[in-house]
Amino acid sequence: MKNFEVEPGTYVPDTGLTYSETDPYVRMYQPTYDRVVKVDENFPFCDDSLRYRFLNYISYGFILYFSLGIWLRLSTGLRFKGRENLKKYKDVLKGGYITIANHTLPHDCESVLLAVGADHTTRIPMFQKNFETKNHFFLRVVGGVPIPPAEEGLSAMKKFNAAFDEFHRRGWSFHIFPEMAKWPYYTPLRPFQKGAFTMSYKYGMPILPCALTYRPRTGIYRLFGKKNEPLVTCEIGEPIVPDTTKPRKEEVETLRQTAFNAMLKMMHIKKNPWPAVPDNE
Repeated sequence: MKNFEVEPGTYVPDTGLTYSETDPYVRMYQPTYDRVVKVDENFPFCDDSLRYRFLNYISYGFILYFSLGIWLRLSTGLRFKGRENLKKYKDVLKGGYITIANHTLPHDCESVLLAVGADHTTRIPMFQKNFETKNHFFLRVVGGVPIPPAEEGLSAMKKFNAAFDEFHRRGWSFHIFPEMAKWPYYTPLRPFQKGAFTMSYKYGMPILPCALTYRPRTGIYRLFGKKNEPLVTCEIGEPIVPDTTKPRKEEVETLRQTAFNAMLKMMHIKKNPWPAVPDNE
């Protein structure tokens, strides 16, 4: 990769995959879409039904922490770093926060949720088409909220925004992937979309950067995963608090660049081939 350099001792997995060098948002993951989910103004973005609340609650205890938690530790050797920041900054984080991470793993969202000890009050804005796959049930009950496609118009987006206004009022946390598209085991950091940082400024919520890095697959872990797939570490950084006294546009850019730089440091990247802001924004 051009203009890419990491600190000595940093593991860069050899995936054999070809990544775009011009478009950081190409969707490399092409699932099978086996259903139609209409996300318009009638979609239950903020679902307070008894059935949903029950499924949402048990999904974190049984599916995420018990089933997936054990499986990820075996299959990816999942480790956590920086969890002391959760305690150190608990007063900053207590009213809800926004976790961000690089989007590179089949279960990167779950890895971050496990790292920060998230619970059923976490909400995750997601690409709408993801809900038209076999994973639609899990995405919903774990707190996924589909982002309305442009063709549904402003009325659907207003309902989506109103739902997140309510989630914030309740003191809930959010998780967002600012790189937007998943690139399997990609090591550099791609440009950030500004949505997470706009939301941070709007609600006065701190950004909590999390970095997913890799280790060679060794020892007993060879029994639980493919040899060419690395082991994973999720590191939690220090929160980045928005200054809402500054102009919105200026502070959103400051948050984005600060978060980008913090993640480069956690990922041990000395030279990165992509800037923090996409060229076409």
